[in-house]
Amino acid sequence: MGQVIGDLLPLAIGVALSPIPVVATILMILSARGRGAATGFATGWVLGILLVTGVVTIFAGALDSPGDSEPGTAASWIKVVLGLLLVGLAVKQWQARSDTEVPGWMRAIDTLTPVKAAGLGALLSGVNPKNLLLCVSAGVAIGAAGLGTGGTIGAIVVFTVLASATVLTVVLGYLLAAERLGPALDHLRVWLQDNNHAVLAIVLLIMGAVVLGKGLGGL
Repeated sequence: MGQVIGDLLPLAIGVALSPIPVVATILMILSARGRGAATGFATGWVLGILLVTGVVTIFAGALDSPGDSEPGTAASWIKVVLGLLLVGLAVKQWQARSDTEVPGWMRAIDTLTPVKAAGLGALLSGVNPKNLLLCVSAGVAIGAAGLGTGGTIGAIVVFTVLASATVLTVVLGYLLAAERLGPALDHLRVWLQDNNHAVLAIVLLIMGAVVLGKGLGGL
């Protein structure tokens, strides 16, 4: 279990350090609908990560099924492919680092209800290609580890909590100390928007190298 958590930690950090969900959370907090939209977004974000990681874990567990003569090889090749895809995304993000255009969904945040915000959170966490690759990598690591039902559920929960840490911290922090954190959150939002692509490129490159190294090490 300890080794699996060690493998999951950098992947969870990669999801948690993604600037887009933090910016979206701050924008929702500062929007007309404020707390309701931000809480809905955080809920959708957690559920998206949980669902994708859980589904991939179930399928990855089949790689370790009885009768498979080389269960570790299949999982390792998947990690190699995922690692290469993450590195490719890192290069793409770095090339786009001068792009400062604000996505359309960010401009429409003032109109989001808590339900729509939850849907957006689920899409950004579970369907967004960058986070999807990290969650898939985590699911493969958990599913191929043969932890048993209790250990597998525990690993999924740990990964989900760690991957959601930044979004949850922003929302909970604001709910507990709105007056104090408001200006600081606005400054953080501006910095993340200005440096979004560069931050993502660095995070994806590191995560890609980690997943690729794990995959190559298992061949």
